[in-house]
Amino acid sequence: MGIFKIEGGHQLKGKIQPQGAKNEALQILCAVLLTPEKVTIHNIPDIVDVNKLMDLLRNLGVIIEHIEQGTYTFQAENIDLKYLESEAFKEDGRGLRGSIMIVGPLLARFGKGYIPKPGGDKIGRRRLDTHFEGFIKLGAKFRYNREDYFYGVESKKLKGAYMLLDEASVTGTANIVMAAVLAEGKSTIYNAACEPYLQQLCNMLNRMGAKISGIGSNMLIIDGVDNLKGTSHTMLPDMIEIGSWIGLAAMTKSELTITNVSWDDLGQIPVVFRKLGITVERKGDDIYIPAHTDGYEIQNYIDGSILTISDAPWPGFTPDLLSIILVVATQARGSVLIHQKMFESRLFFVDKLIDMGAKIILCDPHRAVVIGHDFKSQLKATTMTSPDIRAGVSLLIAALSAKGTSTIHNIEQIDRGYENIDTRLQAIGAKINRS
Repeated sequence: MGIFKIEGGHQLKGKIQPQGAKNEALQILCAVLLTPEKVTIHNIPDIVDVNKLMDLLRNLGVIIEHIEQGTYTFQAENIDLKYLESEAFKEDGRGLRGSIMIVGPLLARFGKGYIPKPGGDKIGRRRLDTHFEGFIKLGAKFRYNREDYFYGVESKKLKGAYMLLDEASVTGTANIVMAAVLAEGKSTIYNAACEPYLQQLCNMLNRMGAKISGIGSNMLIIDGVDNLKGTSHTMLPDMIEIGSWIGLAAMTKSELTITNVSWDDLGQIPVVFRKLGITVERKGDDIYIPAHTDGYEIQNYIDGSILTISDAPWPGFTPDLLSIILVVATQARGSVLIHQKMFESRLFFVDKLIDMGAKIILCDPHRAVVIGHDFKSQLKATTMTSPDIRAGVSLLIAALSAKGTSTIHNIEQIDRGYENIDTRLQAIGAKINRS
């Protein structure tokens, strides 16, 4: 397994452009299975999770051509359905959480979709009920092999239905939408996820000939069509990476410009960082972060009580950035309560920050109180292991701000979600080396 050696305590300076959005890519790539025609996708991030999904698509028979950096064409004309029942597929599908989203398109177009229990980050329970309950509502028959942890849905012809989702699951909504676009009749999905990446998927499907209305709301209405055609699609920049770079700039007192961020799709992200006292300036479609040489101060509520930052479905604050917020708060003036509502194991990385000298009280698996140092006590370098993508980057940011040289093991977790992170950070002055 690879490691990063990070020499902390250096100010960074320059411009950094965010990669294409990982969470959008996993949805969009699965959608190519809905048509036999060619689909061109731009701004695809070169990261482990996306590359694994592309390998899975190739094994299914999708013809993938590399046009230029970040741009590929996909043609799912001849799909090998036998691969779905092979031992190779069971192994390939387990290694990637996003593989669950091939089920909806395969079910809609070919009448069957299978998937082994998928892997991904170890951040707590991430159930799949919403996906399969939606497919069942559309008329699919569900089966589950407990011995192999293998899920399957089959249907000769899906039929539109009304459904109220038990949670506003992003991947669940995406999967059900991709199944419903080829179903017979009208489907209504209430309590649907409505984040920008889901909007991107719906808009792409409409360009392919789908009939989806209510995009951007929590009620999607889909009139099924007989078939879809090819299209071209450009993915949004990754909002999680954008938030990561805001946090990095603040923690290292660096002057950074984050370019081409698609401001209108960032939602609460700039607002929440400003609540921590961080200056986030809009310059065209760029974010400018000045060097916070005097630090930054956490706002209290208007009645003087301690600020709470928690996650919620869009347009609430994304859970993927709470780890970054927690790290940034360790050097703020003031205190904040971090409430991670959605995943019960995501805060367990804070013991590493405590080892580095951070003042954090882990109240329970979901809540932590952070008492900021105001840069009066610098974090100390240490050796640590990345438990998941977001915690890994949070520890990397902590290491870049710390005194001394830190070592991070299991950096493959970071590579799952961040493209060439070491070389991109080196370009703005970070002392980081991979071995």
